[in-house]
Amino acid sequence: MNAAKYKRTLLKLSGEALAGEGGFGIGLTALSNIAQQTKQVVDMGVELAIVVGGGNIWRGATAEAMGMDRTTADYAGMLATVINALALQDALEKHGVTTRTQSAIAVQAVAEPYIRRRALRHLEKGRVVLFAGGTGNPYMTTDTAAALRAIEIGAEVLLMAKNNVDGVYDADPIKSPNAKKFERISYIDALKSRLEVMDSTALSLCMDYNLPIIVFDIGAPQSIVRVVAGEAIGTIVTS
Repeated sequence: MNAAKYKRTLLKLSGEALAGEGGFGIGLTALSNIAQQTKQVVDMGVELAIVVGGGNIWRGATAEAMGMDRTTADYAGMLATVINALALQDALEKHGVTTRTQSAIAVQAVAEPYIRRRALRHLEKGRVVLFAGGTGNPYMTTDTAAALRAIEIGAEVLLMAKNNVDGVYDADPIKSPNAKKFERISYIDALKSRLEVMDSTALSLCMDYNLPIIVFDIGAPQSIVRVVAGEAIGTIVTS
């Protein structure tokens, strides 16, 4: 088994990474693949936290564009992340991974409230901690939640899992065949060029606290295990 490069990491999964065919809902195959890799990462001795998005179920910005109040729409999106976290928790436990779900919004029948010291204790005991509910605030993305939680728990790296994109490019690689992939890029260059690493609030937060970001393709074989082992895949965003 490969040795881990990082002792404590935070993995950001978009809702789409959990989606079934058509990019909507929850796909059992996708869940099983992520759970299997998570098991391997835990067995490598890594303390792993995961932030899940909710875009496979609900998007607040889309609902706002259709006339819904943005604050209400964003709270609905937070609930979507709770659904995804519970589905992932179930898949992880079926693979023998001890898991705790913490939510930034109160849903105490199904998840613990987010308490930093409790989350740290879970990680120290080898449990995977799933952070749901975003930051608990409207107008904040789950990217920002991932950056914030990673800093709070003292993660060594933030792993940004993308769908069908294997790093950061200077243009959309799907639309531009000649788009150039960066092996490494600075926070400030990513911000200035408005590259789609994550939203600007999250990226600025990582820059302020010098938290390295690795952007990689969740669909590549064993990608989570490989990136945790330090294999040179994706793009590294640092100072």
